[in-house]
Amino acid sequence: MLDLWQEIFGTIKRNKLRTALTGFAVAWGIFMLIVLLGAGNGLIHAFEQSANERALNVIRVYPGWTQLPYDGFMEGRFVELDNRDLTETPRLFPEEVIESGAQVNQGGVTISFGPEYISTTLAGVSPAHIKIEAVKIASGRFINEIDIQERRKVIVLHKNSAETLFKQLHTDPVGQFINVGAFSFQVVGIYGDMGDQGQRGAYVPFSTLQTIYNKGNKLNSLLFTTRGLNDEASNLDFEERYRHALSRLHRFDPDDTGAVWIGNRMRQYIQSQKAMGILTTAIWVIGIFTLLSGIVGVSNIMLITVKERTHEIGIRKALGAKPRSILWLIISESIVITTLFGYIGMVAGIGVTEWMDAYFGNQTMDAGMFQETFFTDPTVDLRIAIQATITLIVAGTLAGFFPARKATHIRPIEALNAM
Repeated sequence: MLDLWQEIFGTIKRNKLRTALTGFAVAWGIFMLIVLLGAGNGLIHAFEQSANERALNVIRVYPGWTQLPYDGFMEGRFVELDNRDLTETPRLFPEEVIESGAQVNQGGVTISFGPEYISTTLAGVSPAHIKIEAVKIASGRFINEIDIQERRKVIVLHKNSAETLFKQLHTDPVGQFINVGAFSFQVVGIYGDMGDQGQRGAYVPFSTLQTIYNKGNKLNSLLFTTRGLNDEASNLDFEERYRHALSRLHRFDPDDTGAVWIGNRMRQYIQSQKAMGILTTAIWVIGIFTLLSGIVGVSNIMLITVKERTHEIGIRKALGAKPRSILWLIISESIVITTLFGYIGMVAGIGVTEWMDAYFGNQTMDAGMFQETFFTDPTVDLRIAIQATITLIVAGTLAGFFPARKATHIRPIEALNAM
């Protein structure tokens, strides 16, 4: 066994550059596979985290502009949603709609408490909003039905807003009265980062906002949860039926997709899952072909080794060496190269994914009104990294087998004549 190791490392030492270049191709293959898998996992984990934090069976409806003339109206008419849509949605679709809610927005509002003030956006919402958008209440409560019915001036602040307004007094914000523009509102709750895609505005009853800002019964958006719509086909069918229902209420062409915009989170989730599946497949295909380039390199170097050592192999066979010993000699060299450099590539790849996790592991996109995580935990399961490395070693062994098998079939007289 010692003689075998001495021969292997002797051969490697005599061909340092060739071995290093072949080993680099092997290490680069496993390195790129792990790094690509890590980067892909970062995107996939962020998507899954976002999906898990909020309800998926949510549909949002926004007003739009008609693109087709209808019933005496010209195209280009603005279709506004109103309170009637909020009440009619569950009535018209009792089998599909679980609960509905509304949202009315008012931007550029100044909120003050003593000398401290902030400028933010008011989101007038209904009680269902906390379930639909998974708002995380840190203290106090959310908007309730009595707030809506009585048009109470109550407000739910984001925790950062509360810290800015109340940091000097060191008092509990819940229960305090603050100035919202020209009106006095009572703080009834504090919420965290979730809700409305990370929106950091303040929540008030939508009926209150409609009243104090003279918005009548108009809504900026309508949102509701659904049941039984678990595939893309059923969601598309419901969207079409819902658009037809709205067309009767607002008198626009049922086929006019511009009149209202329907954002279906479940359908988007299904489409995103398909995209993530394609991304994962593409990463594996690229990684495997990168690995193959390293394996081909090992096979080539073994072929060259056999050719260079043809005379030596002939002498061995003339002296009585068995084909099995020659076969094992060539294969062992292939195993050593793929194992050593495969391990180096695996360690380097894991190191880079850990570095990505440390510096880019919780990347978010901040667009003012919302903050969305798009890259998180870009790491690879250690078992997958080890399995990929073992697969590389096995493939490298097979790559060395065929040149070694060729060596065992060389006739001694031919090998001795080869110079």
